[in-house]
Amino acid sequence: MASIRKKVFEIEIPVIGQTTSALSLTQDTLVGKFIKLDLTRALKGKNVEAAFRIVKENGSLIGKPHSMMILSSYIRRIMRKGVSYVEDSLVCKTKDGPIIIKPFMLTRKKVHRKIRNALNQKTKEILTNSLKERTTEEAFSLILSSKLQKVISLQLKRIYPLSFFEFRVVKVGKQ
Repeated sequence: MASIRKKVFEIEIPVIGQTTSALSLTQDTLVGKFIKLDLTRALKGKNVEAAFRIVKENGSLIGKPHSMMILSSYIRRIMRKGVSYVEDSLVCKTKDGPIIIKPFMLTRKKVHRKIRNALNQKTKEILTNSLKERTTEEAFSLILSSKLQKVISLQLKRIYPLSFFEFRVVKVGKQ
């Protein structure tokens, strides 16, 4: 009786510029599945886990970004006594669908609610304006390279200086 052997298929992930491999019987069985990657080393110690959906384009397998999240252990390590934190959950529209973004900010000292609300409102305004003319892949690459966080952090510095600003969760929403 002949046994069926699994093959190794290469999956290209253009957002992070890497390729990875997966075992399967055929390419078609991999389409629609997810790959989770730990991007801690690629992002200089920021504990990030990303999930990519496998799509078949032009006969090759490509990983499209699906979600990215900073692990809670990293956030607990950064938290200190005597600081305030600001969290929010936003749905930002891009050219090809919505993205759910959860920003996380730490101030240098304890601040009043009015300042926290101002930080939240400014973040929401900057995010909606900067992501509406981009695709989801462009948004993910900006977020993974920390370019978007840097721009927002510099804008928020005018309201109150932050010790930490990151997107805790970024997910592709339902279209």
